Amino acid sequence: MFVVLARRAAPVATRFMSTTTTTGSEPLVLYENCGAKKNVGLITLNRRKALNALSDGLIHELTKTVERAEQDDQIGALVLTGSHKAFAAGADIKEMQSRHFADCFRKNFLSSWDRIAQCSKPIIAAVNGYALGGGCELAMMCDIILAGDNAKFGQPEITIGTIPGAGGTQRLTKAIGKSRAMEMCLTGVQIDAQQAAAWGLVSRVVPADKTVEEAIKLGEKIASHSKLIVAMCKESVLYSFETPLSQGLKTEKRFFQMTFGTKDQKEGMTAFGEKRAPTFEDC
Repeated sequence: MFVVLARRAAPVATRFMSTTTTTGSEPLVLYENCGAKKNVGLITLNRRKALNALSDGLIHELTKTVERAEQDDQIGALVLTGSHKAFAAGADIKEMQSRHFADCFRKNFLSSWDRIAQCSKPIIAAVNGYALGGGCELAMMCDIILAGDNAKFGQPEITIGTIPGAGGTQRLTKAIGKSRAMEMCLTGVQIDAQQAAAWGLVSRVVPADKTVEEAIKLGEKIASHSKLIVAMCKESVLYSFETPLSQGLKTEKRFFQMTFGTKDQKEGMTAFGEKRAPTFEDC
């Protein structure tokens, strides 16, 4: 699979963190604190010469970066992006092609990818260019997908003799429905950003040169709220994907009731009555 990185308008940032490849030649993942209050973590996939193909090393560094950002009390939301040409063009085929079933099964191949979806903080995928195979699956592990108008989504695994293995047959079906997911997974056909929006795969489409900027703005809006309540709300929404409706409604109600045990609920409702902006303590 392929990949390159185009320049974007520089976001406001205070801290830069990078991780290196096994050769030490270039960072696989870049990280910045962005936004006016430096409360949005921007994660950039950085395998420029491979269209951000998702190697084991890149996924390892990505999960470690997410874990560090998750522990940073200053960060209220994360933005995950790639380059102008490719969010991620898929998993690293050369790295996978010699694997055997016994090895995959014994080592639970791809299980480490699950850590992205398990992050307690909201993750916004800012997708430009190709989001194919593992790249599409990675975007769907995020909580919100903003698509640049040049974005392309697809699950082409069927064309190389395999099937999606990191959620492509599951999250895609829940996002766009059985018939459309079947068409994409069984043919390998790609859809553009506009089609992805029409089918409900992405939240909205923005100009490609504004995708990261718009994602950071969205992250700032989310980060302005109580981090505790945001985490509870995210978990409640995710229940709708993982449980029957009756259980999801019960869980939602329980989370709602739990918010009344927080200082932030009292502050939020008091501020509303006093017609002022709330000051949340995340507790």
